Amino acid sequence: MAKYEVQQIRNVAFCGHGSSGKTTLVDKLLNLTGAVTRPASVDDRTSICDFEEEEKAHQYTIEAKLVHFDYAGKHFQVADTPGYPDFIGQTIGAMRAVETAAIVINAQAGIEVNTRRVFAEAGKAGLGRLIVLTKMDAENIFFDKLIHSIQETFGQACKLLNVPVGLGPDFRGVINTLKLPPDTAGAVVDPASIHTPLLETLIETDEAVMERYFEGQEPTDEEIARLMVQAVASGALIPIVCVSAKTGVGMPELLDALALCCLPPTAVRRTGKKADGTEVEILPDPSGPLVAQVFKTRVDPFVQKISFIRVYSGTLKKESAVPVVDQRKPIKIAQLLKMQAAESEPIEEVGPGEIAAVIKVEELQTGSCLGEVTLPPIPFPTPMVGMAASPKAGGDETKITAALGKICQEDPTFRREWDPQTKELVIYGMSELHLQIIRERLKRRDKLEIELKEPKIPYRETIQGNAEGMYRHKKQTGGRGQFGEVWIRMWPLPPGTNIEQFATKERFPEMKEIHYDPEWNFLWIDSIVGASIPGNFMPAVEKGFRERMSKGVLAGYQVQDVCVEVFFGKHHPVDSSEQAFKTAASMVFKKVFLEAKPALLEPIVRMEITVPQKNVGDINSDIASRRGRVLGMDSAGGDFQTIIAEVPLAEVTTYARTLSSITGGQGSYTMEFCRYDFVPANLAKEIIEKAHRKEEEEEE
Repeated sequence: MAKYEVQQIRNVAFCGHGSSGKTTLVDKLLNLTGAVTRPASVDDRTSICDFEEEEKAHQYTIEAKLVHFDYAGKHFQVADTPGYPDFIGQTIGAMRAVETAAIVINAQAGIEVNTRRVFAEAGKAGLGRLIVLTKMDAENIFFDKLIHSIQETFGQACKLLNVPVGLGPDFRGVINTLKLPPDTAGAVVDPASIHTPLLETLIETDEAVMERYFEGQEPTDEEIARLMVQAVASGALIPIVCVSAKTGVGMPELLDALALCCLPPTAVRRTGKKADGTEVEILPDPSGPLVAQVFKTRVDPFVQKISFIRVYSGTLKKESAVPVVDQRKPIKIAQLLKMQAAESEPIEEVGPGEIAAVIKVEELQTGSCLGEVTLPPIPFPTPMVGMAASPKAGGDETKITAALGKICQEDPTFRREWDPQTKELVIYGMSELHLQIIRERLKRRDKLEIELKEPKIPYRETIQGNAEGMYRHKKQTGGRGQFGEVWIRMWPLPPGTNIEQFATKERFPEMKEIHYDPEWNFLWIDSIVGASIPGNFMPAVEKGFRERMSKGVLAGYQVQDVCVEVFFGKHHPVDSSEQAFKTAASMVFKKVFLEAKPALLEPIVRMEITVPQKNVGDINSDIASRRGRVLGMDSAGGDFQTIIAEVPLAEVTTYARTLSSITGGQGSYTMEFCRYDFVPANLAKEIIEKAHRKEEEEEE
């Protein structure tokens, strides 16, 4: 039997902008509840949560950490998440394992870039939210202005659950606005002015309680506890609490607020799909069918792979065989661990709402679903900032493959690709900082040093017109010769073309067979009449086309969006071979391609750029200077706007630097691939000439 009842469990992710004090808060909560007794300090590099070497060196969180403690009869499982947008994937993964997000705001700095991002992500995930104002002992805190900014940005549901007594160095306590004490002297805001609106927000969630309240009967403590959960779960209330982790003022009250406001696993509705596609509601029943998901993976140098699992239904036991969605065989859970940051202890089983870790189960990946119900995929953002990577030391080519493979397992916002056109290994992350941290980790953990440089842009080649031609490959060098002749017609094939409507008998009256590759948007049609090219040579013809398409014609970039019809050819009963027809097909493709108005394509990305209102004009001008097109704008809350634009990727490979410079570090952006579009003729000419010069240099 699981150690904790479902109603006892509270899962919370502490999230917010960098340097808002999240890790210090979590460390102090562990100390305050006696879960960890040793002193802990981020500044002294003795933090419980920031235990990775990179985190100690930089003094900020890079990976989400899982800790736990007990308080007021409740079992808290807490995720301490990174504060910088560069590591937002860790925060999003942690949110899948919790019901409540504690949005931490530095009272001195106010709402920052990642504050808005994590607040929005928590809303998308359907989590309850509360706001924790930290560093209340800092200088220059304008409390009224701060609360106004929070309510303007995040809505009037944000209400103070306590108010500070004194500010800055004079911050010496907090006063509960839900249960007013007799003495409220020194409060910077009148608690009585907040009490009634706060209480009315709660009672509005229950008609029976509301009727009794207006008849003069106050709700009981038990009713307030129940109504608080309902109000936070529905979003009708986002409580705000004030604290200084450094001095400890407000920390006991923060614990009380967490016990009162955080949601139990029963308060958030979750659904999944059975194998037949039927949607089912997942109920936190320990005797129900097992439904669980891996929300985080960590590769530890000592115990290797650690998979963090949140159980939503049923009970997960050690030494059990568990089915995994999309795996043919069940996996063996040899051991279950309860994680306390870097430390672990073995446990027998975990029930709904609980979090556990398993080690060395290679079949599990982040997002893997245990049981027979598929949960929605975790919405990790797509990494778009790419750098070409190469090992510093010769002979490390094999080593880099294994090392980057481990990074891919533990970081869903990191990916690697070998670009066959540019002959580069390109690694993608959320930012240059993200990739730099990965570089440091490779050096420490795998003793591997890599060099990073801006990657070549993955242009593509295509055509804009129709053409027709032939090529005869004939070679006689003594003995058996080589002979193959191929005739083709070529058409542009715009992306999104309906192949069935395009490849009709009206357009291709002799059509016998069609072959389509959606990845390259390449259609080739066999219209050979008789046996001018014997059927056994047609696969070689296709190989010739593909070989030429991968090498490119204009500048060495992959060809796409092309239709080729093979309509005639010649062969020799002795000298024809697969190699001869492969060569003929490659050469005729090149010849006809150059006659069909060839053009270069470039990747276009869609960007959503969130900036202060005062910077909107500068951003719009900058986008225009990068050959971009602004599609529209949306309010991002408060004094911020989100600009939606499409821009060539070549113009924004280092955009993070520019955005930071324009907005003073207040801007943020997301970027994802949109489509390929034609490169302007003058730029295309430069790119082609540069490619030819490089080819000549390599030949020399």
